[in-house]
Amino acid sequence: MGRIAALLASTVTLSLTVFLFSRSAAADTPLQVGFAEADITPQLGDKPVHMAGFGQNRKATAIHDPLKARVVVLKHGERKIALVSVDVVGLFHASAERVRAALPGFSYVLVSSTHNHEGPDTLGLWGPNPFKSGLDPEYLKQLEAKIVQAVKDADQNAVAATARIATANAPELLHDGREPYIKHDELVVLEFTGVKSQQLAGLVVQWNCHPETLDSKNTELSADFVGYTVKELQEKQRCPVVYLTGTVGGLLTSLKVPIQDADGKPLADGTFAKTERFGRLVGQAAVKALEKAKPLSLGPIQARSKDVYLPLENKAYVLGWQLGVLQRQAYLWTGDATKAEPAPAKEFKQPLCIRTEVAWLRLGELDIAAIPGEIYPELVLDKVQDPADPNADFPDAPIEPAIYKQLAGSYRMIVGLANDEIGYILPKRQWDEKAPFCYGRPKAQYGEGNSVGPEAAPILCRAFAELVKGRK
Repeated sequence: MGRIAALLASTVTLSLTVFLFSRSAAADTPLQVGFAEADITPQLGDKPVHMAGFGQNRKATAIHDPLKARVVVLKHGERKIALVSVDVVGLFHASAERVRAALPGFSYVLVSSTHNHEGPDTLGLWGPNPFKSGLDPEYLKQLEAKIVQAVKDADQNAVAATARIATANAPELLHDGREPYIKHDELVVLEFTGVKSQQLAGLVVQWNCHPETLDSKNTELSADFVGYTVKELQEKQRCPVVYLTGTVGGLLTSLKVPIQDADGKPLADGTFAKTERFGRLVGQAAVKALEKAKPLSLGPIQARSKDVYLPLENKAYVLGWQLGVLQRQAYLWTGDATKAEPAPAKEFKQPLCIRTEVAWLRLGELDIAAIPGEIYPELVLDKVQDPADPNADFPDAPIEPAIYKQLAGSYRMIVGLANDEIGYILPKRQWDEKAPFCYGRPKAQYGEGNSVGPEAAPILCRAFAELVKGRK
């Protein structure tokens, strides 16, 4: 028995030594970071460019400022990931899958959109009329190719770096357009410094706001305020910048935010003056936040993703798919959110669903939630109305597991419109299409018409919670 006990003790000591060495080696492994960008502005002249985000048949007449695809690649040990942000209204899941297929060797590639309302239609919803797509397949193909090249460039540009994180709250830079009024007003900034150069290698900024300051009458292509936020930071910090859109449902927007110029004169929605001023204020908030930045460990890198099927209950979206306006694969809905069979072309009788994806990234001390649409802040911050308004359509619906409540890292961040654009994701118990309407309103609030349906939030939030816990 003495020899067995000695052997067991030796084994335990060896195992503990290996474990501690592995943890130490992981901590000592240098982080590498690389940045790149590509110009994705469509050409004007040969054919119309339908602009996205508002009504149909809004054709671009000029280019005011360039649209970009911006990329940061992070490497730690044997794993590397890419975070992509594109100045368009959104990209369907198939685009993310095609981009990944062209980038072997990556542990994960996240393809997101800023949700820009002043760029080209990349979904098909804003063509010359509701029955004709505004998507240019040739442009989409070029866009995906430029994303792939930008990721490769960022990978080649990677250098050993240290990281810091800063956060700030800026409620004055957000307008919430729907009751209950809940703002996700946290701005997150990641700062990277080259180990050898001791110069800034780049910034990642995540903010929660619709880029739609230019409103619906503008016909000049623009990155909206995002372009000016990036420009402000590039000028002040003299380094590459990636801007990521987070929580924008609800409706968190730059419209109706009171903004003044340097002399105190109010600036109007729909003007480039307000758009530039607003974007630079977001950039200045990021610079101010960096004054209190803290060191951040971003290794080791973990990435998990999960496919999810969502019932397609929005009749306008079903019709759009049947007419070919929405060009994405539909599936037959059987009530199982984990599997479904492809639907025949132009299926008219059986219930349909779409396939999308949730993802969770753990980069050392930082947890990142990747959500495939415009999620409401209530679902992120655990602020779903309780008790529900009695006039809601589903007042007894269970409260969904909140996204941030699942994240146990020291720091957290959310990327919206990640790997897909499925529209609004709102709490089921706040769904309100039928009279009488919530809060004594004479008509329904905006939101449900741009959602796949009331089951989207329950399914997605449960799937994300299971993903973080390691359950498929």
